[in-house]
Amino acid sequence: MSEALLEEFEVLESIYPTELQRISEHDIQIEAEADDIPDGAENGTYLLLTFLAVIAKAGVCDAVKVTLCVHYNEAYPDELPDLTLKHEDPQITEQDVEDLLTDLRRVGEENIGMAMTFTLVSHLRERLSILVRSKIEEARRIEAEMERLALEEEEKRTRGTPVTVESFKAWKAKFDKEIALKKAQEEEERLKALTPKEREEWKRSQARLTGRQLFERNKDLEDETLEEEDAVSVDITQYDRTEKEEEEHEEGLAFESDSD
Repeated sequence: MSEALLEEFEVLESIYPTELQRISEHDIQIEAEADDIPDGAENGTYLLLTFLAVIAKAGVCDAVKVTLCVHYNEAYPDELPDLTLKHEDPQITEQDVEDLLTDLRRVGEENIGMAMTFTLVSHLRERLSILVRSKIEEARRIEAEMERLALEEEEKRTRGTPVTVESFKAWKAKFDKEIALKKAQEEEERLKALTPKEREEWKRSQARLTGRQLFERNKDLEDETLEEEDAVSVDITQYDRTEKEEEEHEEGLAFESDSD
């Protein structure tokens, strides 16, 4: 181990007495947490998203925490050390890890030739704070969307299905069909209780058109069309002759009275 790396280890152990773990002469691990937990992460907003992702698992993470694994090569600090991240947070995705490592390597390249571990850990903590904020915003968006969908479902339940011309026509056709079927079933049951003669009489009565049906079929029907089968024809001239005979008879009586 180089003297420069040994001195860096001593500084890091004083800064991170509980977070740092020396694995070997060239390997260390440092736990890093978000250094600025925004409002909402502590009151459960972040945990809401965690719960949605691990609903089938027990337990949730109290905060975003990762472990930075650093392997120093012989050319360090003139070459970038190997960096990896470990975590147990279900909300940190593989893409999140890749983005964090890419950003850490960029910062490391900017500090080639200098002890950079402290700078890398500090930058990682800042990036974790940004990640927490993005997760909180996502959780709030999901929560708002869930509330919106719940309100829509409640409105649908209380409002019912809007009636349109098409939906009313479809309902009316179905309703008429059901009524006709029910009426046919009732008539069939009624016919079963009748005698053969009564059944024939009922069929004839159903076949005979009513006055209204005749009128709707042809509004210009002639009077004879409306006559019933047992109607008696009457000669109107008989009424005219009888009326004339009665008038002559009355005149004759009046003449005899005047003669007296």
